[in-house]
Amino acid sequence: MLPSTVRLTVLAAAATLAACAATPSDSDMAAEASRQFAEMRASIPLETDRETIDYIHCVATAIVDVLPTEYRNLPWDMAIFDADAVNAFAMPGGKIGVMTGILKAADNQDRLAAVLGHEVAHVTQNHAAERASRAKPSQLGVQVAAVLLGGGHSGATYTAYEALSAGAAFGIMLPFSRGQETEADVVGLEYMARAGFDPRESVALWQNMEKATGGNAPAEFMSTHPASSTRIDNLVSQFGKTLVLYNEAKANGRNPDCE
Repeated sequence: MLPSTVRLTVLAAAATLAACAATPSDSDMAAEASRQFAEMRASIPLETDRETIDYIHCVATAIVDVLPTEYRNLPWDMAIFDADAVNAFAMPGGKIGVMTGILKAADNQDRLAAVLGHEVAHVTQNHAAERASRAKPSQLGVQVAAVLLGGGHSGATYTAYEALSAGAAFGIMLPFSRGQETEADVVGLEYMARAGFDPRESVALWQNMEKATGGNAPAEFMSTHPASSTRIDNLVSQFGKTLVLYNEAKANGRNPDCE
């Protein structure tokens, strides 16, 4: 269960990792998160509205409660940033970051669950480690920065994290492959359904995300995310399975009431 006291965490590249030829371990990545805690906390304000904090915490807790045991038992920390960016992310070791701007698109609990399910799925599917393993030794510092800071772009407005990722996109590689993004969509949809959130709301979420870009989203081949139309088609194709999971969750008493 996520702690009620919201704590700020972030992952960044470290000089020690940049010097290593081997893929950084999960413990290395988690250690970097802790070392960067104070720096990020000093630079980005945290949300102070109790109602907003409790609401996001409620949705995140419901998602974490249905994760596989090894991930459910992580010491999950959550940071809610008072920032307009339409963004959220999850990091190795059990870190969740939410920019309050995401609530513009994720405007009900089911849509927020779709966001958080997707971001947490990046962690449970070991996407950061997979990406770091493809980095050449001389590139590792930038790779780790892009992997960890770019752990969960929401596909809308560019943030400082996305600026870093954009610099890596063509010179090195994208933060997460589109295949990983699609996998996170599918797995995240299962998580939200198992938690008692309506998976059909994921379609409205990505429609809202598309609106949030003002029609200026990057072309699909340049983006770390599938195009909205592709993403929505992929999500709809999963409803046969996820609606069964959703109905089972409801029957078993999982009825989140975060709003």
